[in-house]
Amino acid sequence: METQGCDPQVLQFRMNRLNMVVYAPGRTTKYPSSPPDKGLRYHYLGGGNEVGNVGIVLEDPSSNRMLLDYGLAPTKPPRYPDEAPYVSDAIITHSHIDHLGMVPWLASNHNTKLHATELTAAISEMMWYDCHKVSSIERYPLPWDKRDIDIALSAWNTHKFNSPWEQNDWKMELHRAGHIPGAAMLHVDTGSKKVLFSGDFDTRDSQLVLGAKPVKTDVLFVEGTYGGRDHPSKEEENLRFIKRISEVVERGGTALVPAFANGRTQDVVMLLHKHLPHLEVHVDGMGKRVAKLQMEHPETLRDPAALEDAWRWSRRVSSKSDRKKALAADVIVSTSGMLDGGPSIWYLNRLRHDPKNALLLTGYQAKNTGGRRLLEENRIPIFGNLTSIDLEIDQYSFSTHAGHSEIVQFAKDCEAEDVVIYHSDPSIARPPLAKALEENGHNVHVPENGISGILE
Repeated sequence: METQGCDPQVLQFRMNRLNMVVYAPGRTTKYPSSPPDKGLRYHYLGGGNEVGNVGIVLEDPSSNRMLLDYGLAPTKPPRYPDEAPYVSDAIITHSHIDHLGMVPWLASNHNTKLHATELTAAISEMMWYDCHKVSSIERYPLPWDKRDIDIALSAWNTHKFNSPWEQNDWKMELHRAGHIPGAAMLHVDTGSKKVLFSGDFDTRDSQLVLGAKPVKTDVLFVEGTYGGRDHPSKEEENLRFIKRISEVVERGGTALVPAFANGRTQDVVMLLHKHLPHLEVHVDGMGKRVAKLQMEHPETLRDPAALEDAWRWSRRVSSKSDRKKALAADVIVSTSGMLDGGPSIWYLNRLRHDPKNALLLTGYQAKNTGGRRLLEENRIPIFGNLTSIDLEIDQYSFSTHAGHSEIVQFAKDCEAEDVVIYHSDPSIARPPLAKALEENGHNVHVPENGISGILE
């Protein structure tokens, strides 16, 4: 674009237009206008050949159509799925923003009925408001506003696990996905085929939830985030984390543990309570509100009493004075898990001067996040200043996604003839996973965003 000699206000207007995400309902969608002639059409609006940003349309020749998830990828800048066509019903697998971040637009523009577990619906409100807040602070475009949140909240239809409902002649049912409390896999019996969508799933038990169990199906849509990679032993990783916490505390330091609000915060607090009950642990950030909702839905938890005991034992930060007191704690568990704002940055800025303190990262640090920059450069932006951090930094694999071996075994146990791999890096994770699945006799499909596939 030519800009020389342009008025600054006009230039800014043009740049803003370039950064806008434009969805004109029914006019800018790339989805086919006619139903498939035969079989089942699947079409990825996002998440087909990428991690996150998920949106999957499934449709049969009778025009029965549903959407699974409609998220955005909170990268810098964010990635958005293609505009969804009209869908009467959307099923949301769980309450992470890369699976429900675009749902307010969907409900507002298509009057779509939303389906999920009660806990996913309950957590959605705070996730959407937090997404809107972050978009305002970071000035990235968002195709919906707060008014759309109200519409989406009124559109929820909630379901218990293993309680079928019908959409025209399709039979739908949610199954436990592991991953986080309330997360679900969707099983669809279309009459001609049985289809299972894994959503984000994990077959291993965690502190919070029981792992996913296989469901007999003809077609498996499976997330392949960790294709080609197996996780370390959960027990060994937990003990490595606990040992490190003990070392930091014994030398008189404070361990700062940045953690994701939805799942990771609660899992870490339960782990600390189980193994180090003599320590003083303070909890800050949005994870406090998430934990409250989780405890109000005990049916989603592996051991509700264990979470309640751990939560009563920990000290919740609720004021500025509490935050200052927490600086003297043994352990601080706080959002944001990728050090992109949140209380964890405030704590890091104050703890960074004492080498007895340490930083323990408990989750994946995405590209262009504060946590990734810290790992690569030992520097991080703090309140606008690029700041060197001389503390000892450790990272732990507490992922609640199935690893390569779990995915392959799960597909085998589901007895799926066809397997569609999504939510997966197309050049690194997907090829070894596709090869392993093919060697097990599955017909493997590797979708691309915006390109329809047919299951016959």
